[in-house]
Amino acid sequence: MSRQSWKPGNMLYPVPAVLITAADKQGNANVFTVAWTGTVCSDPPMVSISVRPERYSHQMIEETGEFVINLTTRNLTYAVDYCGVKSGRDTDKFKDMNLSTLPADIVKAPLIKESPVNIECCVKQTLRLGTHDMYVAEVVAVHADETYMDEKGRFLFENADPIAYSHGSYFTLGEKLGTFGYSVKKR
Repeated sequence: MSRQSWKPGNMLYPVPAVLITAADKQGNANVFTVAWTGTVCSDPPMVSISVRPERYSHQMIEETGEFVINLTTRNLTYAVDYCGVKSGRDTDKFKDMNLSTLPADIVKAPLIKESPVNIECCVKQTLRLGTHDMYVAEVVAVHADETYMDEKGRFLFENADPIAYSHGSYFTLGEKLGTFGYSVKKR
């Protein structure tokens, strides 16, 4: 099998496709899609998102230093795509996509009720990296929909039918292949 050598590029796929909510100091809120997000640290819990400066919500995050990562599901796929291609400058995407909002505990940005998990974040560092600014943020609160919890209180995200994004397409995650540590577990 031969291999082609390509110019440098972002080939780390699939990635989560999440809905980010942000609000300015006056309480005007917006929702937009981000596929460049991830875990940074577990103690303290920290995440990152990368946002183009021309995005409408960029100035909101700059102004407040806050945002919410709302995880997405198969049922939210259409909204995820719409919120990634439409601008909040031109339309109310919450209304257009029938997304319900809930107040957050700590940040001003709203939670999306239809999301199985909402992660409230406060920016600790901004890295200006070229086409995108990366916001490294501390997780200050997490909200989980009880619909996806088992009788022991464990959250079963796989039951929410989460989605991922790869090379311009949205995918469900498919079947579970193993659990952490299964390769060394005694049988």
